[in-house]
Amino acid sequence: MTHAVMNDENRSSNLREPTVRITRAWAKALGSSGHLPPLYPSAKQNNKALQTNSKRALSDNIKLIASSAACPQQKKRAVLGDVTNTTRPNIHLNCINRSRDQHNEQDRVVALQKKGKVTAPRFAKKSQVRGKKRENVTEEMNKVKVEESQEISFTKNLTIVPTEFISERMLGSGGLIPQKANLSKHIPLRTSLSREDGRLCKTEEKLEARGIIDIDSKHKDPQMCSLYAADIYSDLYTTELRRRPLDDYMEKLQQDITWGMRAILIDWLVEVSDEYRLVPDTLYLTVNLIDRFLSKTYIEKQKLQLVGVTCMLIASKYEEICAPRVEEFCFITDNTYTKEEVVKMESRVLNLLGFQLFVPTTKKFLRRFIQAAQVSYKVPSVELEFLANYLAELTLIEYSFVKFLPSLIAASAIFLARWTLDQSDHPWNPTMEYYTRYKTSELKSAVLELQELQLNTGESMLRSIREKYKQSKFKCVSTLRSSKPVESLF
Repeated sequence: MTHAVMNDENRSSNLREPTVRITRAWAKALGSSGHLPPLYPSAKQNNKALQTNSKRALSDNIKLIASSAACPQQKKRAVLGDVTNTTRPNIHLNCINRSRDQHNEQDRVVALQKKGKVTAPRFAKKSQVRGKKRENVTEEMNKVKVEESQEISFTKNLTIVPTEFISERMLGSGGLIPQKANLSKHIPLRTSLSREDGRLCKTEEKLEARGIIDIDSKHKDPQMCSLYAADIYSDLYTTELRRRPLDDYMEKLQQDITWGMRAILIDWLVEVSDEYRLVPDTLYLTVNLIDRFLSKTYIEKQKLQLVGVTCMLIASKYEEICAPRVEEFCFITDNTYTKEEVVKMESRVLNLLGFQLFVPTTKKFLRRFIQAAQVSYKVPSVELEFLANYLAELTLIEYSFVKFLPSLIAASAIFLARWTLDQSDHPWNPTMEYYTRYKTSELKSAVLELQELQLNTGESMLRSIREKYKQSKFKCVSTLRSSKPVESLF
């Protein structure tokens, strides 16, 4: 940086012109002696004078000098050790810390000398002790660094898992770790993999001893949530009990509609979901919202289709990325209902259900159970997945399946699908029993009713789902039948 060359009039007569750059220490010394350093230091460097285009008037310079002399600094910066070597890393931090230590020790010693409790030589002893403590701290920190490097190199090839949190007992009263504490003891640099891995190994050994295959131990896909899958489905089992419709609302509450009208409505909604290419979760949630709404209030048969499209609109907003608009649902009803009627019914449904839209449907349990069923195959069976989904969707139309829990329907669909594809072995094994939480005896009634739907013993004319799964992209699973009756398994 260049500096303006000062005129002779502006220089103080009792100060000599410095030949080097003024440091903060020099400024401190000059300020304490009652003199002020020149406002602009000399610009002579390497015997070459640098000139700048400073054109400040003489009167202005005089005013500045006078004002600076009349207004002394209220707070002066502490003297620093050495600020000339700016290339050294962290030099400013070392200087500040050193100056703070010196001032603190000097103030403490002066206060004690006034009380007559300590002499000057004792200060030297204290400084020597402090120097020894600093050397010990540096040695400990070096040891910690060596241990850290060893532990980090040891954990490089290990799978990363969440580390342990620091407990409040470790932090102390103020929530901070003491300065003299050994950080390597309180904050584990090594992750909790060894303990978690050991617990997983013990769990796998227990499951293998019972003939159960662990489906969550070797999943690398983060979307599968393998570490939390068991906890998630435990919560789903609890939620399905609290958010299920009444199994007899058609007989007790609804007087104007029948279970046949409900079946026709849902069969039509299957075609609508296929037309708009909605995800299966939307269809399952739609049926659940319809049943829960009809379990709480009376509805006329003229409004039944309005309830159906409104529940599908709500389910689409919850499940779909791009939900169909209200006008599209009015259009598919051939404009039987206006936009205002759909919006009004939407508000009525949401308020009556308390905006509780999260429901563990059959589809959510079916994904988990199919994953457990595929373990028995060397190559994942696509037919098993399609057939289980087909049987589960058949239960949406039938009002008699409202009395079964979604998890029980999903387990029954897997049971019947495995038996339909392979009659050489029993479809239920310890792995399926462990992950579905149902024994073979508990599935009997649901499986027998589901087989009647598969065989269409009631000769139902509602064929939307059957025609849907008769397509080649679904391997024509709706045409499959088991050669042996399923009753022999119970």
